[in-house]
Amino acid sequence: MEPRAKTVELRDQVKLPYVEKGDPSGVPVILLHGYADSWRSFQLVLPYLPESVHAFALTQRGHGDASRPASGYGTRDFAADVLAFMDALYLTVAVIVGGSSGGLVARRLGIDRPERTSGIVLVGTPLTLRDKPGVVALWDSTISRLTDPVDPGFVREFVNSTVSQRVPQPFIETLVGESLKVPARVWKATLQGLMEDDASEELNKIRARTLLIWGDQDSVVPRSDQEAYAAAIQDSRLLVYRGIGHAPYCEEPVRFATDLAGFVERLAHRQFGPQRAA
Repeated sequence: MEPRAKTVELRDQVKLPYVEKGDPSGVPVILLHGYADSWRSFQLVLPYLPESVHAFALTQRGHGDASRPASGYGTRDFAADVLAFMDALYLTVAVIVGGSSGGLVARRLGIDRPERTSGIVLVGTPLTLRDKPGVVALWDSTISRLTDPVDPGFVREFVNSTVSQRVPQPFIETLVGESLKVPARVWKATLQGLMEDDASEELNKIRARTLLIWGDQDSVVPRSDQEAYAAAIQDSRLLVYRGIGHAPYCEEPVRFATDLAGFVERLAHRQFGPQRAA
């Protein structure tokens, strides 16, 4: 059965849809999608997560069916929304999972609010976007010139460029439909904010245990970015998915769910320790 989206209204009246799954007593895990996506990016993963993972797949401002304020599309704005979301749902700490550019939000939380991040998972996350020729070319040729209504042909091409052929076509159609909801101004403002973000000199401030997941067929983010994360973040581990592209959670949802659940279990075990007999 497909989960039903709920909506939370944050302090600044921004409304964000989200889907919740798992035992409320389980470890809180917040799933953050990438550029122009929505919570549905994790639609294939959610059924495979164990009840011990209390998952929240969130649609960020400007995307999907979320509110579209006139401004506030920098990484820090998205991170502030996640904190407000946690406050609204009374989540003291959570594991933050960021797919692609959603990882830039996750790492910002790890840097600025370590007391709220019990763990971090960065999936196909760039170190920075400003040095990616394909992204810069996309901005110069297309995104900077977008007008409403956004061309469906462009959106389909964009979605197809981020996933591999192993993704089911109905799921592709879902992703395309979600991206078509994003107005041109949000495409522009969000990518501008992402390209301006560079936290490479702050990564050593991340103290949370961090899992890096990367597909070796990723045409957007190179392995060197992952190696830089691994070198800078003291408590980190890199998992490489062979034959997988930019979105492992879309392409290998069962494996991704298994790896995420294992990370959360090890994190909880370290944090709380094994239960002792009375």
